[in-house]
Amino acid sequence: MSVRKAILGIVAAGGVAYGGTVAYLTHFDHETAPAPAGAGVDAVSATALNVLREARCDYCHAAKVELPFYFKVPVANQLMNRDRDQGLRHFRVEPVIEALQTGKVPGEEAMARIEEVVRQNRMPPSLYLLMHWHARMSTEQRDAVLSWIAQERREHYATPGVASRFAAEPVQPVPESLPVDANKVALGQRLFFEKKLSENGELNCASCHSLQHAGMDGLVTATGIFGQKGPINDPTVFNAALNKSQFWNGRAATLADQAAGPVMNPLEMGSHDWNAVADRLRADPTYVTDFQTAFGSADINQDTITAAIAEFEKTLLTPDSRFDQYLKGDDTALNTQEKHGYELFKNIGCSGCHTGASMGGQAFEVMGLEGDYFAARGGAITDADKGRFTVTHQQQDMERFKVPNLRNVALTAPYFHDGSVKTLDGAVRDMARYQTPDHDISDQDVADIVAFLNTLTGKYQGQTLTLEQPGAQ
Repeated sequence: MSVRKAILGIVAAGGVAYGGTVAYLTHFDHETAPAPAGAGVDAVSATALNVLREARCDYCHAAKVELPFYFKVPVANQLMNRDRDQGLRHFRVEPVIEALQTGKVPGEEAMARIEEVVRQNRMPPSLYLLMHWHARMSTEQRDAVLSWIAQERREHYATPGVASRFAAEPVQPVPESLPVDANKVALGQRLFFEKKLSENGELNCASCHSLQHAGMDGLVTATGIFGQKGPINDPTVFNAALNKSQFWNGRAATLADQAAGPVMNPLEMGSHDWNAVADRLRADPTYVTDFQTAFGSADINQDTITAAIAEFEKTLLTPDSRFDQYLKGDDTALNTQEKHGYELFKNIGCSGCHTGASMGGQAFEVMGLEGDYFAARGGAITDADKGRFTVTHQQQDMERFKVPNLRNVALTAPYFHDGSVKTLDGAVRDMARYQTPDHDISDQDVADIVAFLNTLTGKYQGQTLTLEQPGAQ
């Protein structure tokens, strides 16, 4: 009998200690939570912020935060730090919290990532909830977050012409056009095909970004001046204007910055200085006239050359795909398999990164988020494999890349930054395996997603893109 009492006493003491710890953590979580929404922030956004504050998403997804005491306890500290490392690797919540606190417009990819985990009920994780009871999201709280996302998409990201029922979707139709200056476009188009930009007069922008080949070259890595091979796969130039930054590592903030890179790159167009490039253009009097018309000045230099090319690239949109027609209200534009493929695309988590009108280009993600892609691929890790790290030199950006656009993806093989995957179904399998929690998906699911991706091929100058686009220069 005394043994039984002792056991019950231990259990009771443990229960009291556990309950006291939970009570302490509840108090701590509330006292140290991020600030609530400021004055003027709408009720829907303020409610969504309160859900994130209650769940304390910032514990694992914010770099600078006051942590509970158990983060300092041996063993537990190691486990918690591992969780935080993974949390920071997967998602940073600071920009979202700031947007909710101040009424700023949140980023598309951030909302898509939150939508993904909320719909799949993957956050907060079970081990965390064991000590933070109050953080378990109710159905009402999840609905509040999803309502905020829908509101922001409808107000700030819905493409003109989208059907009302699809205005809050993570994917939007490609816009028909962007505002441009016609004179700069005409000059930029001429420069895009101008071989005088290269040192040997044999290459132009279209050499690697052929408008007859879906805006890329179809090679594993690009071939530059004197037959030299570049280190990385060429992304398509179509819809690049919808990206937040350019290049796989995001080193160019604008289209003009991007246009400048290949001209001076010794492996690409191989020119050595912009004055020499400008001199070659000035030797043609018609260029002097064109620059005068476009810029009100005959000054030919890096800034005017790249600004004109960027203006032309803003016109390289490919709207009116079958999927766009579906988003604009034509239910017959997709068949049953293709519609199911789109639902799988969202449910598996693909839309958490491939979001917006271009279905990519809005943020950077680790290649191998849920599995070691590079170990499976094999071979040495190159500078190109380091991704965004080569720009920021922050360890958290190692192997992190700009999410590629999926528009016209059926035409842009080979896939990934290293061009290592030759087929679209292979790319879908690898993305599921290395980027989503589902890892291995069925052959039928792959086929359905591929069927959906094939509906993303749009039109350029009124004609559906093919690998031999009629009328393109």
